[in-house]
Amino acid sequence: MSEGDNLDKPIKKNNFLRTVIAVLWSFIGIRKSSGFQEDIANIKPLQLLAVGVVMALMFVIGLIVVVNLVVAS
Repeated sequence: MSEGDNLDKPIKKNNFLRTVIAVLWSFIGIRKSSGFQEDIANIKPLQLLAVGVVMALMFVIGLIVVVNLVVAS
């Protein structure tokens, strides 16, 4: 095993959490350039797309629920 293999293990261990955080930062629209470059290097595009679509759907469903609660009362 080389040293590069040891460095990849922590990134793969919490890769899902990294992806969720990257998507949340993109929803807000603010991010450091260094953080963005790090995300690009460590997150797979398909993973990013899947988490983004799921979180967008959750946001829309949440808005629908809130509107229904407000209109019902």
